[in-house]
Amino acid sequence: MDYPLLNVFFTTMWVFLWILWFFLLFRVFGDLFRDDTVSNWGKAGWSVFLVLLPFLGVFVYLLARGKGMGMREGARMVQTEQQFRAYVQATAAETRAGSGGSVDDLAKLADLKNHGDITEEEYRRAKDKVLAA
Repeated sequence: MDYPLLNVFFTTMWVFLWILWFFLLFRVFGDLFRDDTVSNWGKAGWSVFLVLLPFLGVFVYLLARGKGMGMREGARMVQTEQQFRAYVQATAAETRAGSGGSVDDLAKLADLKNHGDITEEEYRRAKDKVLAA
């Protein structure tokens, strides 16, 4: 008896498994080449092993170095987050240093008002803007 729905299920399963296989293969290659503890010769050896015997190579890699994959990925994520935070803090510090802060802005406004460059009304509006920010 012919079961077309079962054939669709098996075809879908095989497509899913092939996509999963390539995802795993790329993940192993990515981990291998991002790991600084492996020498270049070690990377070359693993690469040859993964290219010539891909199924066996991936499974041996996962058995030999699989536990460290998660730790290396976690450390890489922490490092990326620290770099991002340092960048944001440096940018925020530059912005604050460049503007001089509200105290400096108020002092500049007072000087402009004392020299007659701005009127009392302009001074009040600018002061309200600085204090609101």
